[in-house]
Amino acid sequence: MNSSTQSYQGNDRLLFGIILGVLAFWLFAQTTLNINVEMAKDLGMEQNFMNIAVSITSLFSGIFIVVMGGLADRVGRVKMVQIGFILSMIGSLLIALTPSGPASSAVLISGRILQGLSGACLMPASLALVKAYWVGPARQRAISMWSIGSWGGSGFCAFFGGMVASNLGWRYIFWATIVVSLIGFFMVRGTPESKSETKGSFKFDYAGVLTFMIAIIAFQLFITKGSDFGWTSLTSFSLVGVFIFFGILFYRIEIKNSFAFVNLKLFKNLTYTGATISNFLLNACAGILIISLSLVQLGAGYSSQQSGLLTLGYALAIVAFIRVGEKLLQRFGARKPMLWGSSIVALSIFLLMFTHLMTGTYTVLAVIAFTLFGVGLAFYATPSTDAALSNLPDDQAGAGAGIYKMASSLGAAIGVAISASVFTALSSSSGPVEWLNQLITFQGRQDNLAIRQGASIALGINLIMALLAILSIHFTIPKGKKSEPIQ
Repeated sequence: MNSSTQSYQGNDRLLFGIILGVLAFWLFAQTTLNINVEMAKDLGMEQNFMNIAVSITSLFSGIFIVVMGGLADRVGRVKMVQIGFILSMIGSLLIALTPSGPASSAVLISGRILQGLSGACLMPASLALVKAYWVGPARQRAISMWSIGSWGGSGFCAFFGGMVASNLGWRYIFWATIVVSLIGFFMVRGTPESKSETKGSFKFDYAGVLTFMIAIIAFQLFITKGSDFGWTSLTSFSLVGVFIFFGILFYRIEIKNSFAFVNLKLFKNLTYTGATISNFLLNACAGILIISLSLVQLGAGYSSQQSGLLTLGYALAIVAFIRVGEKLLQRFGARKPMLWGSSIVALSIFLLMFTHLMTGTYTVLAVIAFTLFGVGLAFYATPSTDAALSNLPDDQAGAGAGIYKMASSLGAAIGVAISASVFTALSSSSGPVEWLNQLITFQGRQDNLAIRQGASIALGINLIMALLAILSIHFTIPKGKKSEPIQ
């Protein structure tokens, strides 16, 4: 941090301006998890292509978030936050103006990509500002408030999107995003700039970024289009081969590069590693939203507003309990609340898998499950973020926060893509899944059996990811309240 800003203390104007930027991504941009069916019909798009539009925002955020975090350390974190607001406004404008017909695909995808780049600019730079301008309990409060914007925003996105889309039309969501981003831009404006004390010249890691991008996009295409290509087709095998080849190449480049955009040395600290891996896995569980909400819309005829109401408990629980996670962190350290939170998330996903029940019973169960999902994430959020940030050296706060948030974005993108692909493939199949039909008796209507079975299996994949998050925390996060920062 520059010496001229060492005496500056963060205030609520800056904090809430930052939170508006986080909300622009996690609340407004993520509404597509619920309104994607309505958008596809309105724009005349195939659902598989709309699934790509849903996940591509998190994908581009995840790809570029570390790059933008590293740039924020050098060019200025306040400047990078403001660039994020500008990209959010331009991207939202494109989506709001997306026409129906042949041109819709290019305009929508362009807007969604810009929203992803906006998140890549905003999230690591804003977290680095929290680390720079708040200390001790004040920082933990700031992290909790930031987490309300992030996790709480993702909690309210389905409810908010359904309400606006059903009553005003889905385009109004993105007009509102422009207004929120503009307000946030002016709230952050005037904040003293924060940079790291860099040594020597800076070289952009083109090779690392390019190989990482090719690997991730190949993997994303395999997930989202594999059923269309054929899972055992030459195209699918080629995509897997590209992912493996460029993934290995990326690792070999980064491990030897002193200007690597992903500093692999940060992962020498187990606490930071555990926080980042579990963060990736729990964000991947965002796939339960697109599965459950599509299930009740396609299988039970619910509107986007009705389905969004099922997640209201999720949103309220995050807001109500996220400060509880902060208190648990202060009393028990990071490990226990992270384990408790992940376990509650796993329980909530398990409850959602009961798709064999009648609609009325499943609706009640879904309300309970989504509420538990919110409680679990609230317990996890602040302890995990604090564990990651407190183990970062000051001169790599932006880049390190970028890797941590890359785990969030890529986790959400990959989790949603896997969930949507499995659900879409199974729900559109001509017949039931026989082995599941023999294990479980599906009550009520049988004409939607493929949809219900597809949802149950796709939710099971999310349950596996939650269990893996528990294991990663168990083996990496130390017992006790303190851990040594990275040198």
